[in-house]
Amino acid sequence: MISNQMNDLSKLCIHTITTKPWEIEKAAKNYAAAGVKGITVWRDALKGRNIRETGQLLRDNDLTVVSLCRGGFFPNRDPSKREAAIDDNRKLIEEAVELGTKLIVLVTGADPNQSLEDSREQIYEGISAIIPDAESAEVKLAIEPLHPMYADSRSAINTIAQANQMAEDLNSPFVGVAVDVYHLWWDPDLENEIKRCGENNHLFAFHICDWKTPTNDLLLDRGLMGEGCIPIKKIRSWVENAGFHGFHEVEIFSSLYWKQDQSELLKDIIHAYHKYV
Repeated sequence: MISNQMNDLSKLCIHTITTKPWEIEKAAKNYAAAGVKGITVWRDALKGRNIRETGQLLRDNDLTVVSLCRGGFFPNRDPSKREAAIDDNRKLIEEAVELGTKLIVLVTGADPNQSLEDSREQIYEGISAIIPDAESAEVKLAIEPLHPMYADSRSAINTIAQANQMAEDLNSPFVGVAVDVYHLWWDPDLENEIKRCGENNHLFAFHICDWKTPTNDLLLDRGLMGEGCIPIKKIRSWVENAGFHGFHEVEIFSSLYWKQDQSELLKDIIHAYHKYV
């Protein structure tokens, strides 16, 4: 049963990528003024900044730093590049500590010059290598399965079942799964796999947006909640029934919305959140 928590914005989190034209300082101020309580920071938003001071600025605006995006991209045919990716993810864990968040989202990566099986093995090896760092820092790692259309170069983990299995095989309380409705809404076994995720205490994050029809760009044409065909309320009920009661993270990549007045977009996000989530 869906809980009655939508009379406020206490569970609403917005990714900085959603309002990409805003610098993180402006995003923080405007999110807070609108009553939003959570922010997920994309790594590029921290470029050239003191990360610790930026984290404090976010907290000063009464924002919970839900997570840091994104780590991963482990696979590569070149062993030296795989090692470089592992090193970069270790650095990202340090950045998460400085920012003041306990969660990193992993977009695991893929290499089109090798088989998906090889990429998945390298993902497993890459995450295994950074688990000691994550455990030491008490920072969780959320494997985010991406839609199969990204299997060539963005992620060889394309179903929640694959993400669940990898989290179970890695067998660490610091490794779990991020459920993004954009990537997983089509999966006929989604409800069961979300339940499985919850039973193993692996459900770390819940991302929302919508799938527009027609979709004009497979990366940069996501919709506001209610603009497409994803049954967001139903999926929300599944994640809550699985024991997840964290933030609902709005993550929208949209070249269309990035051209618009971001203040108006923020109002639209809040309206859509109340009505369709």
